[in-house]
Amino acid sequence: MAKKVIPNMNDDIILHSGPPIDYKDMIAPMKVAIQGGLIFEGKTKTLKDADKIASSGEIMFKPCHEYASVGSMAGIITPSMYVAVVENSEYGNKAFCNLHEGLGTNLRFGGYNEEVIGQFYWMFDVLGPSLKKVVKKMPIDLISIISQGLLMGDEFHLRSNASNMLFLKSIIDYLWDTDDGTAIVKFINDNEQFFLNLAMSANKVLADAADGIECSTLVTRMTGNGTDFGIGVSGLEGQWFIGPVEVPNDMYFNGYNQLDAVGDFGDNSITETLGLGGYALEAAPNVIRRIGKNMKEAVRMTLDGYKVCDGVNSQFFIPYLKFEGTPLGINIIKVNKTGLVPKSTIEIVHKKAGIGQIGTGISCAPIKAFRDALKAFAMKYGIY
Repeated sequence: MAKKVIPNMNDDIILHSGPPIDYKDMIAPMKVAIQGGLIFEGKTKTLKDADKIASSGEIMFKPCHEYASVGSMAGIITPSMYVAVVENSEYGNKAFCNLHEGLGTNLRFGGYNEEVIGQFYWMFDVLGPSLKKVVKKMPIDLISIISQGLLMGDEFHLRSNASNMLFLKSIIDYLWDTDDGTAIVKFINDNEQFFLNLAMSANKVLADAADGIECSTLVTRMTGNGTDFGIGVSGLEGQWFIGPVEVPNDMYFNGYNQLDAVGDFGDNSITETLGLGGYALEAAPNVIRRIGKNMKEAVRMTLDGYKVCDGVNSQFFIPYLKFEGTPLGINIIKVNKTGLVPKSTIEIVHKKAGIGQIGTGISCAPIKAFRDALKAFAMKYGIY
């Protein structure tokens, strides 16, 4: 459970995606996700009463990133939720993520009903304990799966279908020996994005290893909460640099448009921080089609990434670019010099809780965050 493995996590803390934000200022989907989390924790039985608890000051709301964690969309991690634990074997640090709850109405989009909360009880009683048994028998190399998945059409923000199957293949023999193994296999198989959260935490554990390096201008986190978009910089460890989040005007489902949407939210942009997602878009033709772009536009996003990054990833390769590695190491100096802000492939979500995804598109990180970060860097290190 989260409170047993995440350092400094306790019964009075709930983690959320994005930079810091007060409960009263949160978007509706995130508020309802928190309310549902409080019901799961047994603190109340209704959303109305949960809202009162959340507004009372009894609970502290903290960004996942400040607790070595990441969460998809609302990113809610409550003390009793099972989380995946990912370890960086070279540097010894760990990262954590909540388990993907499945498709349909779900808490991460602000959806709540008896089926949603029942799913969380099943994850607590069956899925979490069973996966815990599996990984104790056989630790899983997530980076290897990500590398293979990239060659099979995944970009790890909107699509992780291939990697999900590779993950399931690697653990399926062990799952048969667990309680309700058949149901778990079906759940992961039917849930195409189950591996997404694991990929996010794998990227988080790599990024955290690069945090806190003196004089480093590398970006180590990017994330949105629907209102603000925040970044972190290695040489300015612990500080947030924030700008207004963008509401994309891309591919909306029938009956919806930009006025219905909230801005980009979720810790999913940790994937772009490590050169995946928008920086690997041409590796995922299906995603290119879904967001209404073409291969030329996809390639341009990656080429722009090379212009603002300091290196090339030696583990993640893009077949369309003759197996060139993805851009790695976003540099705030280069972003400010070129004006080429990172772009993320995203799910567009309705501003009303419970409706969920209403489209897909591209979200641009705000240049203000990078300008403020460079100013703070210059002040700290005496560069004027």
